[in-house]
Amino acid sequence: MVTKIIDLNKETVTTEFKVTEDCIFVKDNKFTESGIIENAAQSCSAIVGQDFFAADDLEGEGNSVIGFISGIKRANIFLLPRTGDTLTTKAKLLSNYSSGNFSICTMECKIYTAKELVADCILNFLIQEV
Repeated sequence: MVTKIIDLNKETVTTEFKVTEDCIFVKDNKFTESGIIENAAQSCSAIVGQDFFAADDLEGEGNSVIGFISGIKRANIFLLPRTGDTLTTKAKLLSNYSSGNFSICTMECKIYTAKELVADCILNFLIQEV
């Protein structure tokens, strides 16, 4: 649920996602709540996930990384975007514990359309190299 990474560093990420009719999370021309959370999760995972790839390995060849939401601390969804809307998602790392081939972290995320705040949430993640 990420079309493009706009900005990425060790603590923050900004992504874009264009909501299309063929998206699995679109129902009645609206992007569903589960799609909004998935967009947040995929955006957030870019922050910690980048540590599992070498700086010169932009394609991620040879790396297998899985990540999943281990908890939702807060999720406020204010509106459901429509097909054709482009979401801008801004996330920041709040805490991170890394050990070897896995990382446990907490991130805050805000999702916007061009005009309005769509959602804000705090999510816990587990990301592991397999």
